Amino acid sequence: MKSLRLFLVNVGLRTFSNFWVVPPMGVLALAAYLRQKFPLEIRVVNQRLENFTAEEIARQAAEFGADIIGLSVLTTTACLLPEMTSKMRAALPNAFIVLGGPHVSAAGELALDGFDADVAVSGEGERPFELLLRAKYEGDGKLDAIPGLVWREKDGTVVQNPGEPLFVEDLDTLPMPAYDLIDLPAYWHKQTIVPMLYRRYAALVTSRGCPFHCIWCHNIFGKRIRSHSPERIVEEMTFLNKKYGVSDFEMLDDTFNYHGRHVIEFCELLNSRNLKFKWALPNGVRGDLLTREVIDAMADAGLFMLMFALESGSPRIQKYTQKNLNIPRFLENCKMVADRRIFISACCMLGFPTETEEELRKTIDTACAADFHTASFFIVTPYPGTPLYDMVKKDHPEKLQNIDFSMANSTTVRVNLTDLPDEVLFGYQREAARRFFLNPNRIARIIRDHPQRLALPAYLPLFTYRSLIGALGKDH
Repeated sequence: MKSLRLFLVNVGLRTFSNFWVVPPMGVLALAAYLRQKFPLEIRVVNQRLENFTAEEIARQAAEFGADIIGLSVLTTTACLLPEMTSKMRAALPNAFIVLGGPHVSAAGELALDGFDADVAVSGEGERPFELLLRAKYEGDGKLDAIPGLVWREKDGTVVQNPGEPLFVEDLDTLPMPAYDLIDLPAYWHKQTIVPMLYRRYAALVTSRGCPFHCIWCHNIFGKRIRSHSPERIVEEMTFLNKKYGVSDFEMLDDTFNYHGRHVIEFCELLNSRNLKFKWALPNGVRGDLLTREVIDAMADAGLFMLMFALESGSPRIQKYTQKNLNIPRFLENCKMVADRRIFISACCMLGFPTETEEELRKTIDTACAADFHTASFFIVTPYPGTPLYDMVKKDHPEKLQNIDFSMANSTTVRVNLTDLPDEVLFGYQREAARRFFLNPNRIARIIRDHPQRLALPAYLPLFTYRSLIGALGKDH
């Protein structure tokens, strides 16, 4: 195969209510894998980092002379694809345009609907993208043998191949993400989900997959957890420390603590090598699976922040949503984490189908009484491709008609899946914000335990925004 130029874009724009920016780890993992397999020159652009327009990104792709364009997209950023693909096609008429990311996995055969792209890759990108390039540039060009691939026939007909997307079984066989393709220091002055500023940090993904069946969640990486070995995780952290001076890490795994022994071995390895790294778990842990041994191991190895995903304080809703969280054990573990002065953010969800006022109050009461430092109270959003979306589409399709996923997140989508009036549901969201954020004791705990107290004044606008939407009775 001749040398080709691959232009990879993480699609998305940064707004006030959706301001987090992190390195595009999926794109970097794909780039590292593909350049091991093919003679490729690769350029990576993260649209969220600079808020580039579609026209500017297309200009950069043309300047680069891209043969292949890969666009990684979420459902909430798919609204940017019509213009993005149109500009790309105009700038590079002969380029091979490939869509990927969670939106493709959710949309299925509709992933190409309305977009001027050639194919769409669902699930993990490494193996399907490799087969795609081999078929197009080394084989006969036929794409019908790649499981799960969405592509266009010559007459424009969209086809989705049968079969499950291909996974990488042993993550340690993957190369390290292609950090050299981004300006890592450029991310140090942007805000991530971790409530800190001006950090020399790097993001890591140490596992893929989730064995749970929460109805609001997409199934992108399968239901079996595949993890890097502790040795490989520490190797990557050490590399980033030596290469970039990084000693602060964010683990973006869905369920980092699923295997407690694995976590302990990782922590013991850090300690045995006297690596004084700081690290956070901002994407959530399965709180009821923690044990004192695991909590102590993480605290002793440098953990300074984690996200606890309560979702609902109602046992019935826990069962209904198939999360089945053991709430008493969850709260007990939360207290043990707080006792180690680890900063706790929490995620709560309000407005599941069939949810009652009593259950809404139960969630709010549970969150306000827990040892969380901060919490987000999201209105439940049924994203396409999830069991929740299918349930609502079947039972109450009218509730989906006015949802606008364009540049949305869970704080900006306004949909009421309950049988309660809108003013009741959204009123409880305002009450939750008011009660939680305006608690003097909680404010004192934030000041006491925040890992970067001198930066707290920078969060006043956001804190005011999140608390006063409750106190002033405004929606958003």
